[in-house]
Amino acid sequence: MDVHIVNFTTVVEFLLLGFPDLVDYKLPLFSTILLIYCMTMCENVIIIFLVSTSQRLHSPMYFFLGHLALSDIIVVSSIIPKMLDIIIMEGSVISFAACFAQFYFYGGTVCAECFLLTAMSYDRYLAICKPLHYISLMSQNLKYSLILSSWGLSFMLDFLSLTLVCGLDFCGPNVIDHFFCDFAPLLELSCSDTTSVSIEMIVLSFPIILLPFLFIVTSYIFIFIVIFGISSTSGRQKTFSTCSSHLVVVSTYYGSMLVIYMVPYRGHSLTLNKFISLVYIVLTPFINPMIYSLRNKEIQSAVMKYLKVYGGKKHF
Repeated sequence: MDVHIVNFTTVVEFLLLGFPDLVDYKLPLFSTILLIYCMTMCENVIIIFLVSTSQRLHSPMYFFLGHLALSDIIVVSSIIPKMLDIIIMEGSVISFAACFAQFYFYGGTVCAECFLLTAMSYDRYLAICKPLHYISLMSQNLKYSLILSSWGLSFMLDFLSLTLVCGLDFCGPNVIDHFFCDFAPLLELSCSDTTSVSIEMIVLSFPIILLPFLFIVTSYIFIFIVIFGISSTSGRQKTFSTCSSHLVVVSTYYGSMLVIYMVPYRGHSLTLNKFISLVYIVLTPFINPMIYSLRNKEIQSAVMKYLKVYGGKKHF
């Protein structure tokens, strides 16, 4: 495999190494990730289908959940197919354009998930803290505005980060010791001064990561105040169950992301960075639908309804 490592020549492709330490286990790893990918796609497509077609799931909470499932589909589809190629081929070349396209769609969708989780926390805040005014406050206009702004603002901000990284010079080497084109490994390969880009990316992370996180934390502080103020134990449990799934997803999502982007990339943390990225990209979209479905009676009822309908037709 040709690897361009000549200095002062423009890099036209990158070599993604993937998991060189796991070459002896590439078939089990490939099979496991392929299986999880297929199941993730099925789970999230089912969530989108149920939210789109079931009358019981037309509330704003499920509307946001459908878009969260869509974002999970985009994340895994932008990374995992190429990752499988990297695993089976023990490294794979990706063109300059494809690398930055992957960087853009992955980054934009991650940003969108931050804003979608924020919108979901605001929805839960209104439903629990202002139940009498919930319908009027969470109007159709607000619901669609939150969705459009989540997707639109995400890809606009990510376009700024793409512009910053594309403005760097890449003159070799071109080997990325990772399984996808992430910000940190790309920065390491640049022969430009990356100090200003790193600072600008930190500034961009405030409206993308920090502000949504603070908003979610603040929302849940008010939610917990209301929950603890409920006199009956059953009432507290019932109210908490309406937001527990979202809280688990938020904890998993932000926990993984903070470790990925706060632990230094260089040196001994490289393996840890890959592992946490693998958990975040492969496992999180896989378990999200299960977290929302296992304790959600409305989703379970919608699934049973379709099983009975299609099961009855098949039997007939």
